[in-house]
Amino acid sequence: MKFVEEHEHTPEAIQERLGQNPPVYFLREWVYGGIDGVVTTFAIVSGVAGAGLSPVIILILGLANLIGDGFSMAAGAYSSTKTENDNYKRLWEIEKSHIKKYPEGEKEEIRQIFAAKGFSGKDLEAVIDTITNKRDVWIDTMMAEEYGLSGPSSPAFKAAGHTFLAFVLCGTMPLLPFFFNVPHAFGVAFVLSAVTFFSIGALKSRWSIKSWWWHGLETMLIGSAAAGLAFVIGYGLRLAGLEI
Repeated sequence: MKFVEEHEHTPEAIQERLGQNPPVYFLREWVYGGIDGVVTTFAIVSGVAGAGLSPVIILILGLANLIGDGFSMAAGAYSSTKTENDNYKRLWEIEKSHIKKYPEGEKEEIRQIFAAKGFSGKDLEAVIDTITNKRDVWIDTMMAEEYGLSGPSSPAFKAAGHTFLAFVLCGTMPLLPFFFNVPHAFGVAFVLSAVTFFSIGALKSRWSIKSWWWHGLETMLIGSAAAGLAFVIGYGLRLAGLEI
C-alpha cells in the first residue's frame, strides 16, 4: 500500500493551499477514453487479422474507428458532463428558492443533518447560525449533505476534448505497425497495445493507494481480454469460410 501524499500543515501553508482552486485532472476522461481507444482499435485489428484479411482493410477500419468512435466518445462525454452540470445548477436554484420561501424548514434540515453528526445544544445552534448566516454557504452545505454534490463537474467542452484526444492518441498505437508496414505487424500491435494498457493503468495509480504495477497489470489484462475475444470471433469466421 502506498503512503498518502504529505503536505505542510503550518498556518501559512494551509491558508495558501485552501486559497487555491482545486486542480482539474480530467482523470476519468483520459482513463476511460484511452482504454476504450485501445480496446476498440485493437479489437478491430484482432478481428480482421483473425479473419485473415488484408492489412489495408485493418488501416481503413482502424482509422474510421478512431475518428467515428472518438467523436462519439467525445459527444458522450460532453453530453454526460453537461447534464451533470445542468443538474447541479437546477438543484442549486431549488435550494435557493426553498431558503427564500421556507427558511425555517431549511434551518430544520441543517439542524437534523448536524444533529445526526453528533452536534447538540449550544454547539449545534452555533453551527446552524454560522451556516445559515450566509446564503451561498447554506446552499452549498445543502448541496453536499442532501444531494451528495460538492460542486459542478469540469467544463463539458474540455471533458469532450480530453476524451477525444485520449481516444485518438491511445487508439493509434495498434495501427502504427500496419501504417509503417513492419514485419509481424500483428505481434507488434499486440505488444504496443499491451504496453499502452499497462501505461494507462500505471498512470492512474497516482490517484490510488495500490501500486503502479498492480493497476498496470489489471488494465492490461482487461484490455487484452477484450481484444482476444475479437480475435477469436474473427478467426472463427475465417474457419467458417468468410474471406475477402
